[in-house]
Amino acid sequence: MFEYAVFWFFAAILVIAALCVVTARNPVHSALFLVLAFFTAAALWMLLRAEFLAITLVLVYVGAVMVLFLFVVMMLDINLDRLREGFWSYLPLGATIAVLMIVEMALVLGGKYFGLQALPSPADPGPGYSNTKELGRLLYTDYAYPFELAAVLLLVAIIVAIALTLRKRKDTKYQDPAKQSAVKRGERVRLVSMPAEKKD
Repeated sequence: MFEYAVFWFFAAILVIAALCVVTARNPVHSALFLVLAFFTAAALWMLLRAEFLAITLVLVYVGAVMVLFLFVVMMLDINLDRLREGFWSYLPLGATIAVLMIVEMALVLGGKYFGLQALPSPADPGPGYSNTKELGRLLYTDYAYPFELAAVLLLVAIIVAIALTLRKRKDTKYQDPAKQSAVKRGERVRLVSMPAEKKD
């Protein structure tokens, strides 16, 4: 019963934080509520005995991504009045999509294969169990090829993104470090002989 109480506590905080992300008037407050949502989601991962995923969620999303988002939001001069102009025009579409998502989640979680009876809580693996070790063993044995394929796809995506954004301008002057290092002493200073001028 204590585990269920902790689950419902963190689940309620997660739902409230997610609603505040959408409804908060200040973008900085929305980013902070998203940080709270990530922390509570990590706590739910801990309840499922997925410690590696929980700490990865905190370190990667909260420690890196959300800090970057927060700095960008605080540095940009966002016109809040302009952002709120089209809120009511998009409200019916957003409400329809939200209702459809809630119905789909209810059908999936209330079904025969994904219900609470079909998916009981995970059993205690014992004191010597390592979640990180088991995840690594599965990634590099059973799911080695999908893991490598995902890595190759991400590498190709990074290369394509750099190639699409790289633009060479003709009017920009570039320095060649090889030529700068190969220059000799006599080439650095040029002596010019000029006739002397007499003042009247």
